[in-house]
Amino acid sequence: MEFKKTLLSKKGKPWVIATSILGVALMGVTTFYALNRSSPESQPSEVSTSIQQPEIKAISALGRLEPLGEVINLASPPTQGGAKLQQLLVQEGDQVKVGQTLAILDNIDSKKAAFKAAQKEVNVAQANLEIIKAGAKRGEIEAQEATIQQLEAELQGETATNQATIARLEMELTGEKRQQTATIGRLQAELQDAQREYQRYENLATEGVIAQSELDQRQLALDQAKKSLIEAEEKLTKTINTLQEQIAAEKSQSLKEINSLNQQIIVAKANLNRIAEVRTVDVQKSQAELDRAIAQLEEKQTDLDLAYIKSPLEGQVLKIHTYPGEKVDDNNGILELGKTSQMMVVAEVYESEINQVKIGQKAIMKSDNNSFAGTLEGTVDKIGLQIGKKDVLDTDPAADVDVRVVEVDILLTPESSAKVSGLTYAKVITEIQL
Repeated sequence: MEFKKTLLSKKGKPWVIATSILGVALMGVTTFYALNRSSPESQPSEVSTSIQQPEIKAISALGRLEPLGEVINLASPPTQGGAKLQQLLVQEGDQVKVGQTLAILDNIDSKKAAFKAAQKEVNVAQANLEIIKAGAKRGEIEAQEATIQQLEAELQGETATNQATIARLEMELTGEKRQQTATIGRLQAELQDAQREYQRYENLATEGVIAQSELDQRQLALDQAKKSLIEAEEKLTKTINTLQEQIAAEKSQSLKEINSLNQQIIVAKANLNRIAEVRTVDVQKSQAELDRAIAQLEEKQTDLDLAYIKSPLEGQVLKIHTYPGEKVDDNNGILELGKTSQMMVVAEVYESEINQVKIGQKAIMKSDNNSFAGTLEGTVDKIGLQIGKKDVLDTDPAADVDVRVVEVDILLTPESSAKVSGLTYAKVITEIQL
């Protein structure tokens, strides 16, 4: 039994040794692979988790200098496409004010002509409206009033003349009646005398007292008296009829003339009312024409203003892209403007550190390539709402250009702004104090 045990132990030693060597080799390979896979940054934490990390007191980030409100590329409106620059009124570095004319396009002359034409249209429309509101000319109204007065005077004169003529004829008729009636009465009396005389002579002739010739004379006198009476009665009837006809004719003519004059007066008064009347519809129409002319004038004024390129802000001309005679640059416009009196830094803070940045925190900036001396001071004014890629590239060729960052606006102090007002887009290194 002891022999067998000793034999077994001697046989097992090579197996144990081989197994131990294989285990050590595997551990070495595993350790080497793990060391190669791990990053240098993670090694200190793997070495010891018990070492206390130093407290971070500032966040570093790359940034760029910009005027407050960013740089504006001032261009002509899209409706002025193809226009050339006629006049440039500023130079690079000039300070400009809000509303200041910086450049003029070459279509200014045609726009001025169109504006003047629109002004004349407004003047014409305004004059027409005033004419409508004023009604007819005073001279026309006075002339029409005079015509009415003349017709009324003619009517009065005609009425008076006709009345006088009719009155005269009626008086003449009355006089003729009276005269003819008296004549008839006298002739009737003479006829009666002639009848009595003839009757007496007829009796005497029957008795033979007188000759037949004397009776014949009395017969002749009687017949003459009858004839004269008949003639007088006929004359009276004829005179009455004639005068009555004249009176009727005069009345008819007078009525006709009066009616004619009255009608002329009515027409003249209606014409006066038409001349003097100011109709609401005419005023409304003229007012609408004036409003349309004013709208067209305002449109031409707006179009004319587009030929003047004006500054939308108070700032500084940073760069000119288009010069007189050149077509306005489609991409960069005419010039670049910036509010350099107040500069700011747009710092790109890593996504992992943005939660430590707060509005109002102080920041210190220095130049990355000595574009200015010393440091700049500022305050965090705005924290971006979007996460994007880096825009300011690091000089380190090994830096990750695709790292995700948030833009933070830092307003510089007045002294710092004045120091770098001419260094738009200069790269700076920013430290935001926590």
